[in-house]
Amino acid sequence: MTNFNFVKNKNYFLIFSGILIVVSLVFVIMWGLKPGLDFTGGSLVEVNFKDQRPANQEIEDKLASLVGKPSVIPVGEQGAIIKMKLIDEAQHQQVLSSLRELTGSTEINSIIEKRFEMIGPTVSSDLRSKSFWAVFFVLLAIIIYIAFAFRKVSRSIQSWKYGVCAVLALFHDIIIPIGVFAALGHFMGIEVDTLFITALLTVLGFSVHDTIVVFDRIRENLYKFSRENFEEVVNRSINQTLTRSINTSLTVLLVLLATFFFGGESVKYFVLTLIIGVTFGTYSSIFIASPLLVTWNRLSHKKGV
Repeated sequence: MTNFNFVKNKNYFLIFSGILIVVSLVFVIMWGLKPGLDFTGGSLVEVNFKDQRPANQEIEDKLASLVGKPSVIPVGEQGAIIKMKLIDEAQHQQVLSSLRELTGSTEINSIIEKRFEMIGPTVSSDLRSKSFWAVFFVLLAIIIYIAFAFRKVSRSIQSWKYGVCAVLALFHDIIIPIGVFAALGHFMGIEVDTLFITALLTVLGFSVHDTIVVFDRIRENLYKFSRENFEEVVNRSINQTLTRSINTSLTVLLVLLATFFFGGESVKYFVLTLIIGVTFGTYSSIFIASPLLVTWNRLSHKKGV
């Protein structure tokens, strides 16, 4: 099988990714993310209906006069999670009474309340801050770890540059899902919560693992094929790890797709974030991270750095 020349065609991949990043950033700047209950504060009620669950619109219309515009997420065949503005205990009981009226019964057991949660503005502000710092420290730790792991690789390019290229690829991997959810929030009212942040952190871990596999093969081949130039070694390394990267990602994506289509509504957008992130994480490990190394190496040689 003839090896594909990834390095020779790297500009096409970098331009394509550049367009995706710019579009994603435009979406984020224009519309921003629609923050969910975790970040804005509010109340959440999860109930099970004894008989058939009313339509989402019916629930929203019934509760609108009490709590403004609630967000209803179906759970299973008879359950629903209802997110709304912060309410007190009296309003909480009114909400339950209104839901019972929807069933056509005033019996207490016509609905079963599974949980009731309240998140105040102080807690939600703290969650926003912790989410930001979590992503920041993960990226910083990745640079430090890769720089340390590749400290003995001195040929052609310094070890810390491996870390920076990996983080640039990771930026690509998380800004695209963020852009997608900015669009989903604007057009469909989809909110982001702590599950979204969890999904982004998971994508960071998955993607950097894939990138390190390629970088590690570059490190091995720099010693094994010492007569080849840096670009040839990088291209050889990508081709050697290509099948493994694609097969691993396809296995993960099959599970995620099954969960997305057949899993619960409450994790649907968490799984969607993972699907987008894993797809572009695999792409960046092959087509972005290593070509960035080659580009940086070329620029360094031209400037004599």
